[in-house]
Amino acid sequence: MSLTHTKYLLEQARKGGYAVPAFNIHNLESVHCVLDTAREMESPVILAGTPSTYQYAGTSELIALVNAAANERGMQVALHLDHHTDIEDIATKVQGGIRSAMIDGSHFSFEENVNLTQRVVALCHTYGCSVEAELGQLVGQEDDLIVDHVAEPYTDPQQAAEFVERTGIDALAVAIGTAHGLYKEEPRLDFVRLQAIAELVSIPLVLHGASGVSAEDVRRCVNMGIAKVNVATELKIAYADTLKQVFQDDPSVNDPRVYNVEAKLAMANVIKQKIDICGSAGRL
Repeated sequence: MSLTHTKYLLEQARKGGYAVPAFNIHNLESVHCVLDTAREMESPVILAGTPSTYQYAGTSELIALVNAAANERGMQVALHLDHHTDIEDIATKVQGGIRSAMIDGSHFSFEENVNLTQRVVALCHTYGCSVEAELGQLVGQEDDLIVDHVAEPYTDPQQAAEFVERTGIDALAVAIGTAHGLYKEEPRLDFVRLQAIAELVSIPLVLHGASGVSAEDVRRCVNMGIAKVNVATELKIAYADTLKQVFQDDPSVNDPRVYNVEAKLAMANVIKQKIDICGSAGRL
């Protein structure tokens, strides 16, 4: 098997009224957990990594790991470049075999975002790599991405339609009131805005910052056209908190094959919940 793009996955999801969950992975345990749970539930799935994840794991090593894990399980897997900003970095990774990329120019002006995204689309489509872009910007922190304040926190529906038309992207990440990382208070999503965007944009829409959003709100977003839901923080917290508890309960434990068991089960529980919320189980 080989790494695949996400265009077909997301188009099928939008047509079918469900979403494909995209889980940010960081190590062997998270890769195994996501793939094993997705296979068990017969759900399409996307493995995502920010620039710092690829730097931490090593791009070629991570590609090899995901390829080997997918082959072992007889799965075709999408490995995604999440929140990448540098076109040369994207080019290197796409040439290395990755077939799904997000170019994040949301911090630029509209015209600068369009120009950068057009260049990335031209590059990626040459290699059969699907492209996601973002319009409107989320506050919060996701790995090395830290945003404290934004000038345009919401996606403008009319601009979204123009952006999609001019760039030729395959999926659009929208800002409707979500944030990266943990929420200080319950998020209030702008469903009216999402509905307007969905009516004007024909390509799949993406929800970032889904960790901490209620299951009811995520399902409502999916019903309104969201075809990809990103999950990062909740997976990390489940793993880290369980691992801390394991060491607290038994400070003498020193074997990763032992202390990772409970931590992987905690991640698997989060993955199952998200697959259920996205309605993607049984969609393979």
